[in-house]
Amino acid sequence: MSSVSVAAIGPVTAPTAQGARSAVCEISGIPEGFPTKLDSELAWVGADIKFPDYVYHLTETDIAELEKAYDNFMKLELDGDNVDGSNFVLPTLGPKLRGMSKEIYAGLGFVLIRGLDVKKYQVEQLTIMYMGMQSHIASERGRQDVVGNILVHIIPDKSTEMRAAHHRHSTDAIGFHNEEACDVVGWLTRNTAVSGGKCVISSAYQVYNELAAARPDIIRTLAKGDWPFSMPHFKCRPIIFYEDGNLITNFGRAPLVGSAAHPRPKRYPIVNKSQLEALDAIQAIAYNNKYEIQTQPGDIHFINNLAVFHSREGFVDGMSQKRHLVRTWNRDTENGWKIPEALAREYIDAYDPEAPIVCQPEPIPDADFPLRSQPN
Repeated sequence: MSSVSVAAIGPVTAPTAQGARSAVCEISGIPEGFPTKLDSELAWVGADIKFPDYVYHLTETDIAELEKAYDNFMKLELDGDNVDGSNFVLPTLGPKLRGMSKEIYAGLGFVLIRGLDVKKYQVEQLTIMYMGMQSHIASERGRQDVVGNILVHIIPDKSTEMRAAHHRHSTDAIGFHNEEACDVVGWLTRNTAVSGGKCVISSAYQVYNELAAARPDIIRTLAKGDWPFSMPHFKCRPIIFYEDGNLITNFGRAPLVGSAAHPRPKRYPIVNKSQLEALDAIQAIAYNNKYEIQTQPGDIHFINNLAVFHSREGFVDGMSQKRHLVRTWNRDTENGWKIPEALAREYIDAYDPEAPIVCQPEPIPDADFPLRSQPN
């Protein structure tokens, strides 16, 4: 597994007393090194997205190829966490998936693969076929918690008040956010809710462009290194970065303001008024430009986690029909962007080849799927 490349973002230059003209220019402008506008396919509004432009429907040939690849992989007698592009060979589907990888990094920033029949396969086969396709989209899978789980099950869980409040296990709507340490977030939909639960996405590039045009002061706030993140460990860093021509956004509201599942320790500093305004602005603009996807069982989503925000509509489960997603954090060594130094620790922790890995195709007890806890 290759190491994660990192590069530091330059400091934001503070205004200096160089006369009224230069001071006004500094105050009204965007941070040094950031563009006035992002001219990219990644900057889109939901109203312009056309179904099914982003959907790839698996053909009968694709399905047969996936089943053969699974059979060949099982003959190797390897554990599921060893699935990769070299041992899950897809002669014709593989190149198509590599094309989708480029679309994720440099196109719209998301794809949906549709056509797997979840009722046709045992859980192990379904999961390995998903991981096999993922390994062609993005070559590396990341650890998502301290235990080392590379598969995280997003299912309702009301066993405790804290678990019910965690967005992974609640049935409530959740706001726009990014995952902690991945270029591409992927998930397999094993089942959908009786009602609700749509996948909702929005372009971070479009949010940036609207703020840069109307509120560059908020861009400056987002680019400052004083945002007090509390998870997975306490650190102050920016929310947005501009690296090698790519805007990178990484934030979640809970690590900044706390939540019922993750109460914020009182010893930590809190976000200030300008920062709260910036968080609200992101949510408002992202919501205005959102695109909703009605997911079906068997759907596989891959989303550029650095350039596209994702969220979820609230939902209602039935007695036997319960929403169940299987999530992976992914990074591609060929198409992957340079990661800012401020995010390097999270990436190193997630993709450390020497760290333990757990791969569970089914949800198991709490001890093996811990909620992210506050550091001591």
